[in-house]
Amino acid sequence: MRKSARLPIEELQPLLAQPPDPPAPVDWAALFGNDRPVEMEIGFGKGLFLLHQSVARPDINFVGIEIVRKYQLFTATRLVKAACTNARLYSTDARAFLKTCVASDCLQTVHIYFPDPWWKTRHHKRRLFTAEFAEQVLRILRPGGQLSFATDVQDYFAMVTGILSAMPAWQTLPALEPGTPAHDLDYLTNFERKFRIEGRPIYRLRLAKPSSPSEPEA
Repeated sequence: MRKSARLPIEELQPLLAQPPDPPAPVDWAALFGNDRPVEMEIGFGKGLFLLHQSVARPDINFVGIEIVRKYQLFTATRLVKAACTNARLYSTDARAFLKTCVASDCLQTVHIYFPDPWWKTRHHKRRLFTAEFAEQVLRILRPGGQLSFATDVQDYFAMVTGILSAMPAWQTLPALEPGTPAHDLDYLTNFERKFRIEGRPIYRLRLAKPSSPSEPEA
């Protein structure tokens, strides 16, 4: 797979977004210039998911959060070259961004694919998925909104499912298993491509925020 040459920053600028300063909930309709549903990918890496989805679903607005600046620029280049106008990319810490810059009940789906497992015990505190983070994801999803998650690390998957199963508000949905790739880049992400070619197992889950509050018990 050939490396894509980065476009000049001026050409990428329409897709690059900055968190509000001081922090405040982002007005998605103002950011995109329309009121289409918004989906967010946290940790988009080289942007394969955002590229595929932005092209395939022009009726959806996509927000990408990635702490590594070079991946923001790399992904913006891919999107601009594909003439995608329905994506905006932030280079920032997702945990702080969700807490201060995303309003409650506003996103259709949150996508989290192959987050860094931070293998060493002393680095576990850097892991994205914590109980507090799961509560924030639940808060920002609109009623009926979904969380889609995948990892190749069984222990990480067990930790995440343990956190989510302790939150009775979530409804479990069947995981979306991918079919046979139609071409060399027909994968969820670059990591999924690598792991599936290597024959490594991938653990997936999908949950939904209830469409309406639970009825109180009699």
